[in-house]
Amino acid sequence: MLRATPIQTTEPVWELADLFPHQGTWTEEDYLELETNHLIEYSHGQVEVLPMPTISHQRIVAFLYNQLLAFIVQFRPGAEVLFAPLKVRLWPGKYREPDIVVILSEHHERLHEQYLDLPDLVIEIVSPDNRQLDVSVKRREYAQAGIPEYWIIDPEAERVLVLTLADNHYEVHGEFKTGDCATSSLLDGFEVNVEAVWAAARP
Repeated sequence: MLRATPIQTTEPVWELADLFPHQGTWTEEDYLELETNHLIEYSHGQVEVLPMPTISHQRIVAFLYNQLLAFIVQFRPGAEVLFAPLKVRLWPGKYREPDIVVILSEHHERLHEQYLDLPDLVIEIVSPDNRQLDVSVKRREYAQAGIPEYWIIDPEAERVLVLTLADNHYEVHGEFKTGDCATSSLLDGFEVNVEAVWAAARP
């Protein structure tokens, strides 16, 4: 008896695309109901699939998360540190997925089951594929949203840039390199050894 042999192809199943809204027509409800293990951001009717993070990227995230968690448990009880995937609403119609966020205890009402409104501190690890997005675009957007502090961790430049909000733009709190300890303006007493950040990325 002959058995049918499935045709092997590397072509995407384009018909699946018809199950989702077309670009420009996504609603916030559509976006929030989307179940996926990819990082996907949303901007006024359009969705953008972000590159999957590298292993070194994930190691840096884990290191910084643990540093923040240890500090918060001891010095800022009630605050919370979270990491991607996590939808953050900057304003109606605009969502980002930062690598790490901190929400202070007095702002817990901003935490919803599916997303977070306006964290107090955001950290992004710069991706070589999305350098302009992390360094420039998100800097402008996070300031516009009113996020008090933004850390840009740049492994390529071996630099940690800490920005603090002044009116509707960011000013440089500090530009830290190997040999320095990066400090926070928002979390008084929190500091990170910059060399330890790059060391965390290595096996």
